[in-house]
Amino acid sequence: MDVNIGQTFAKLIATTGFLNMSVGQLIMLAISCFLLYLAIVRQYEPLLLVPIAFGMLLANLPLTGIKDPGGLLDVLYTGVKMGVYPPLIFLGIGAMTDFSPLIANPKSLLLGAAAQLGIFVAFIGAILLKMTPQEAASIGIIGGADGPTAIFLTSKLAPHLLGPIAVAAYSYMALVPVIQPPIMRMLTTKQEREVTMSQLRTVSKTEKILFPIVVTIFVSLLLPSAATLVGMLMLGNLFKECMLVDRITNTAKNELINIITIFLGVSVGSTAKAEIFLTFSTLKIIGMGLFAFAFGTVGGVLLGKLMYRMSGGKINPLIGSAGVSAVPMAARVSNVEGLKAKPGNYLLMHAMGPNVAGVIGSAIAAGVLLSLFG
Repeated sequence: MDVNIGQTFAKLIATTGFLNMSVGQLIMLAISCFLLYLAIVRQYEPLLLVPIAFGMLLANLPLTGIKDPGGLLDVLYTGVKMGVYPPLIFLGIGAMTDFSPLIANPKSLLLGAAAQLGIFVAFIGAILLKMTPQEAASIGIIGGADGPTAIFLTSKLAPHLLGPIAVAAYSYMALVPVIQPPIMRMLTTKQEREVTMSQLRTVSKTEKILFPIVVTIFVSLLLPSAATLVGMLMLGNLFKECMLVDRITNTAKNELINIITIFLGVSVGSTAKAEIFLTFSTLKIIGMGLFAFAFGTVGGVLLGKLMYRMSGGKINPLIGSAGVSAVPMAARVSNVEGLKAKPGNYLLMHAMGPNVAGVIGSAIAAGVLLSLFG
């Protein structure tokens, strides 16, 4: 049989991705490589950004079929659509989280609540920009700096916005050390930043065990729509604190959360296809997400300043910025800023109180929005 080598070679060339790549896909590949640079070189939340950025890269390579119905990324995305991945992430977070700073200083719960201000400010802003309440709620939740919560709520209310919202939420979580410090310094005086806080009291084992049980019952009765996220968070924490189920505690905080993080990151990144992502709507979402996150930080710091005055200068307002739920990075940023203001001024444990309160607060805020607009 005669074979025309020239025609065969031409056909092979015509079926390669090089000749089928659009300008939009090239731009998305550049964006994904930039995110990989931030994750690997600058070390901004690599556990989150590496799988997200690589999922984005895979989804924008032409002719691979990896994102087509039945393809690998399409199958992995099922866990996002069904709302399975975020609660499992919360289970692992609960198994890794020590709520002792919050239990020892319940007032820090107020700082976690105040840092949710950005969610509702951005929600109102999105409504004013003629978005639907469901879209506005999904954009606003970015202000909580909680990627799993943002994905969970968006998958329920506005799944068509999941790609840009997920990328924005995780990107801003990764950029906490860049975004928060200027806002913290702008809103506080040097004297306020130098405040040294007294050591927290020791929390008993009984308190640690009762906390996740009481919180689950109270929040679930008050706001049933928040039960999925808060319940899984508290179950993971109960595993940890009862100290009787080490095997499943270790699985939840290691193997399980690592596997789900890979699946969630890659499948979420794959939603950022060029034809969806490169639109004016996406730019608005990213801009409003930044606005929401900034106002979340503002809300926490301003309440911290109020508590500073009401306590007679015993509370450092820097810990208020940790009320966003980027755990533990936001608490570390508060600690770093405290050390810059006054060497030896360690605020980490004090900041962890508002930080873990922010995790609960963002889940409750998502529950409120889901109840109203779901």
